[in-house]
Amino acid sequence: MNPELQQLGDAIFEAAEKAFRKLFENGEHYYYCVLLTTGEALPPCISAWSEEALERLVAQGAIPEDEIQYYKYSFADSPYYAFGDEEYFQQVKQLFEERDPLMDYNNEEQWEKEYNFRLAAIVYAMKKLDEAGIFALNQPRAQVYINVELMPPDDTDIQRALSFNNLEHIKEWLSIFG
Repeated sequence: MNPELQQLGDAIFEAAEKAFRKLFENGEHYYYCVLLTTGEALPPCISAWSEEALERLVAQGAIPEDEIQYYKYSFADSPYYAFGDEEYFQQVKQLFEERDPLMDYNNEEQWEKEYNFRLAAIVYAMKKLDEAGIFALNQPRAQVYINVELMPPDDTDIQRALSFNNLEHIKEWLSIFG
């Protein structure tokens, strides 16, 4: 593995691991955990949904019961969107800033190479989180949809979802986004 990619991926892993561990201290049962980045491959953040958070928002009337399926996997509507961003992702942001001169938006080949590098580092971090058992802390791993998602979503989200999850366990997500 490219040492630069591993260094960036390990920094993302460490930040995300701290954020997810801190979040999971609340004891809720999570079914959606993602690392998010933009179409420009900016520094990632986490987003997550738990059964309890969804139930709370429905009970409070913040989510109409007939629209649950639209909110259930929405990174932006999650009360845990960008959880731990300020506390844990500062080094990641610094490493991305140091790489910014490599992102020449006017040179498509150079831009695409850097974009793919950054996305590969985020995917590496998510795989490492999964291998470390992070997503099985409060619930069985099979019950948790994990992914590296783009904002806005695109078709590559589906490819990554299938690589991270068992098809049988993500049929509901696929019915909405697939």
